[in-house]
Amino acid sequence: MSVDLVVLGGAILVASLLSWLYIRLRGVSGRSPGALGTIRDEKTKIAPRPGSSLPDPDPLTDFDLENTTSRNFVYANKTVRHPYYQTMAHQPMHANHWIEIDKEYKWYIDEKARVIKEQGKVVIDSLPDNDEACGELLMELLDYLPKRYPTLFTREGYDTITNHVFSERHEGLSRKRGIEALHVIARLVQDDFLMGREREDGQIYLVGGLIGFPGFYLLSETIGKPIRVLHAPVPYFNEKLLVSVERTLKRFQPDQPFERSSWMITDDRNLFWHNVASAPANPEIHPKDFWLRIDHQTFRKLPRTNAIIFGVHPILRKIEDFADSPLVPALLEKVHLESDPVMLKYKGTQKYDALLLPYLRELTQSQLDRGLITNEDDVRSFRELLKDKNMDVPLKQSTLAVPTESEVRVAMRAARVEKEGVEV
Repeated sequence: MSVDLVVLGGAILVASLLSWLYIRLRGVSGRSPGALGTIRDEKTKIAPRPGSSLPDPDPLTDFDLENTTSRNFVYANKTVRHPYYQTMAHQPMHANHWIEIDKEYKWYIDEKARVIKEQGKVVIDSLPDNDEACGELLMELLDYLPKRYPTLFTREGYDTITNHVFSERHEGLSRKRGIEALHVIARLVQDDFLMGREREDGQIYLVGGLIGFPGFYLLSETIGKPIRVLHAPVPYFNEKLLVSVERTLKRFQPDQPFERSSWMITDDRNLFWHNVASAPANPEIHPKDFWLRIDHQTFRKLPRTNAIIFGVHPILRKIEDFADSPLVPALLEKVHLESDPVMLKYKGTQKYDALLLPYLRELTQSQLDRGLITNEDDVRSFRELLKDKNMDVPLKQSTLAVPTESEVRVAMRAARVEKEGVEV
């Protein structure tokens, strides 16, 4: 499992206390910068839904599924930063941000169905002490989705939901548990869910989940193991971070959800298992068609079962998509050149950096030539630079449903080789 995916960082305990104060002062998941308002009573406290720890999200009554992009997490949640080091970099989660749907929704749901059919329990499973939590998570989604996305989902009665995107009606959801509940979840949201629980020995265990798009690890190889075993290969984790991470996961409450995001570079669109997880980047793929994978991560604790729910929504943005994002190519290059070598090796940057870094320099030079940036600009201030230039956050997001130019070229070459029986 990627270090940035699960490492909460040495500073998480302090950050969690600050988050707790923030939540208490403003109400659970209250108004965040740029976010819509939340449901409050006359005393300005957020009114959570019965049986839930989240308030009602704001309804997107005019949601445009075909054109909506995900939030650009290069700018949100401090995903990419210099200097790069282990830290949580998390923030209280607004109710609106628990489940985010974008224009790739149909592709994600269909792709996840394909992976589950091919992989089975390799990607979807639940231990007995987690089965009840699977049912609770499903009911949370049953309540949340029609309220946040009323044009996409309709709740009928107590435990039926219709997904209008796929014209699917799911009934009897309150009776579903374990893997059966997870299968329904896989048809509703783009997110994966890792599910944890504190057992009698005081350790946090991964006890189940729906992990169709892990990219570089498998649920079947991690389920049933405690955090200390899962992260033994991660540099510095058990020596410096384990105690504070476990303490935080045990103590954070259902009304204290938070979010963060992590990143990695990959040379393909295979969310289940990226090529660079086990091999060097394909030199036939032009680096403009490499992808920055950003995992939007949400942390919740379910109020009834006390299960720890770690949601992961993987988002891929082509490196080419950052050509007009001031300083971002320079930032990515700097992170790869100046970060802790031990961390970079664990992250696998040596598998692609010889291909990627020259292209990042080309993008940076283009930005200099166009006056988008100057040599004096500091990459650490790339967010502030947008404000100085009165620019909106760039939202360009190449679709995953269509192969890249490089993929088409490689596929055509492979087809010719197969047909002619010789290398072309």
